Amino acid sequence: MTTWTLRALASEARTYARTLWRVVEAQHTASTMRLADSLEEQALLETVLEDSKPQLPPAARRLHYLLATPFRYRPYHGSRFRAALEAGVWYGAEALRTALAEKSYWRLRFLLDSPATPALKPVPHTAFQAAVRTRAALDLTRPPLARERALWTDRTSYADTQVLAAAARAAQLQIIRYESVRDPEHAACAAVLDPAVFGRGKPRAQETWFIAASRERVRCARDERGGATWEFTGAQLLGSTPEE
Repeated sequence: MTTWTLRALASEARTYARTLWRVVEAQHTASTMRLADSLEEQALLETVLEDSKPQLPPAARRLHYLLATPFRYRPYHGSRFRAALEAGVWYGAEALRTALAEKSYWRLRFLLDSPATPALKPVPHTAFQAAVRTRAALDLTRPPLARERALWTDRTSYADTQVLAAAARAAQLQIIRYESVRDPEHAACAAVLDPAVFGRGKPRAQETWFIAASRERVRCARDERGGATWEFTGAQLLGSTPEE
């Protein structure tokens, strides 16, 4: 278990300015369009849905939904740097390949947790970039924090990283830079704790990628008819054979 104090963490704050990639399942207004008979009805339905959602924190209200949405919810299931019911975290990666690997892991995880589910056909996802800038970043890939790499890169337990993130928030740190355990090349990701680091930025360079998953591998294609592709095996994403 990590024992970093708030003062010790605050003393490790670094400047961090990067453009990060994130991959999310494509969101289409057609989902509400199918339920409405006119554009006016669709607009009303979108307003009702928006009003039913939890309020965004003040720093996220000016942001595009692709940047703001992770800060809206406090899910019951935790993530690497967010315990259950804690404030939201926006996860991004320094390379597109890394962002695709992270998303591919969760597609594979869904299949492995649902034994009766057949292989997943290609589903459109939106890959986009967002610029962040802060003087209060914590870098787990550099000393002295890198000395506890085994804690930060555990593939199945997020207990230590969640404790660290809670302490980082208390120390007013805004970003945690860390090593991806899903990317076969172990490139860096960033967990954004504070939406203020986006400034007035908007998503950039939006692309559509199709992700198909079996229990053996996940394939990402820039276009259904060809183009750039990345493929990750279950062993690469899990760090073991899929059966283990």
